[in-house]
Amino acid sequence: HVQLVESGGGLVQPGGSLRLSCTASGFTFDDFYMSWHRQGPGNECKEVSRISSDGTTYYADSVKGRFTISKDNAKNTVYLQMNNLKPEDTAVYYCAHKGVGACYWTQGTQVTVS
Repeated sequence: HVQLVESGGGLVQPGGSLRLSCTASGFTFDDFYMSWHRQGPGNECKEVSRISSDGTTYYADSVKGRFTISKDNAKNTVYLQMNNLKPEDTAVYYCAHKGVGACYWTQGTQVTVS
């Protein structure tokens, strides 16, 4: 069955960096796009970034220039490098395959910038 496990979150000061990882199993990892989403307290789930099977990337305006998405097909893992973090980046971060189940299907990883 499909399984996605996020890791790498934590507490960081403004201006700091974190790298999130999402390891996948149970499906063909590079057959479609993988994405990162986040949900802050009282906020809706929003897509932060995505990477397609051919490596094309997308970033939300709020993170453009600060976050970088990448993937390692051999490891079935997608990463989100987050630099120059801001307090408004505080949220639970989730990964998803084709956007399915974003923000509710997996446990996510908490990122707190303070």
